[in-house]
Amino acid sequence: MNIKITGTGSYIPDDIEKNENFHEHEFLNTDGSSINDPNEVIVEKFMSITGISERRYTKPHLNASDLGFFAAEKAIEDAKIDRETLDYIIVAHNFGDVKYNTIQSDILPSLASRVKHSLRIKNPKCVAYDILFGCPGWVEGVIQAKAFIQAGMAKRCLVIGTETLSRVIDKHDRDSMIFSDGAGATIIEATSDEGGILAHESASFTYDEAYYLFFGNSNNQELCRDTRYIKMDGRKIYEFALSNVPKAMKTCLDNSGVPIQAVKKIFIHQANEKMDEAILKRFYRLYKAEIPEYVMPMSIQKLGNSSVATVPTLFDMVKNNELENHSLAKGDVVIFASVGAGMHINAIVYKC
Repeated sequence: MNIKITGTGSYIPDDIEKNENFHEHEFLNTDGSSINDPNEVIVEKFMSITGISERRYTKPHLNASDLGFFAAEKAIEDAKIDRETLDYIIVAHNFGDVKYNTIQSDILPSLASRVKHSLRIKNPKCVAYDILFGCPGWVEGVIQAKAFIQAGMAKRCLVIGTETLSRVIDKHDRDSMIFSDGAGATIIEATSDEGGILAHESASFTYDEAYYLFFGNSNNQELCRDTRYIKMDGRKIYEFALSNVPKAMKTCLDNSGVPIQAVKKIFIHQANEKMDEAILKRFYRLYKAEIPEYVMPMSIQKLGNSSVATVPTLFDMVKNNELENHSLAKGDVVIFASVGAGMHINAIVYKC
């Protein structure tokens, strides 16, 4: 028995938020003081560091659970399965459903329950629950699905990553330009087909690192004193990721028994283009190997950072030949890797 991804789906919102749309924002320092540079310079520096030129925001009438449902429908159709045969629905997110122009997160009932309801699944033995694991949530959900299947508790699982980060960002914070909305979904199931999940690695660094990402006050404390927004210590996250993600990827690959030369694609969570490029360089340096051309697909330039949705959306795009110079064939070995709030890190080595 092998455990494989038999179907994928994603939902990329239609509304494009370009960098120039931030030219009218009032960006402030964390202490509320003015930034000396004009917005055009701020946005240009942001682009040069992150690589992001635009991102996607969802329509006002849609919530994270809706986006997850749309992606799930596509994954179920792609896998050609009966949805009533799903044993688990695992939904990764960070903030639940946050309705447009509100400040309250809604996770009652869970987003997984809402997705199951929208899918009109009648089977009560299809267990639906949420996972909060920061940006690595979808990868961790796949690892949990694998564990359920290996333990004989399930044969088929639906794992979703969905987020509407545009509704929890501080418009006075330069970091707000990083975040976006979207959803990705996968069907994970037991199969006699060759390949599947070969190895996985997870770790939680909380002793000093737990609050590198957190909910905090707006930079404009006079106007938004009682509201909390997603905040991060970008420098510490960057240094943490560079130190720890390549090591986790190497441990995972070594445990899989696959040589570095056999890796076709590496799907890394995308929050910063330069950070991902540095992670890739350090990873290959650990093997004293050259980086192959086109080994790391990138969507951050157009889609921004959609947290838990980033990796499954990127995988779905490459699987469906939607990114230039990127494709997958049966037997290709890929690595999924992510880092995020917690601080959590994880990786999967997977054979298509």
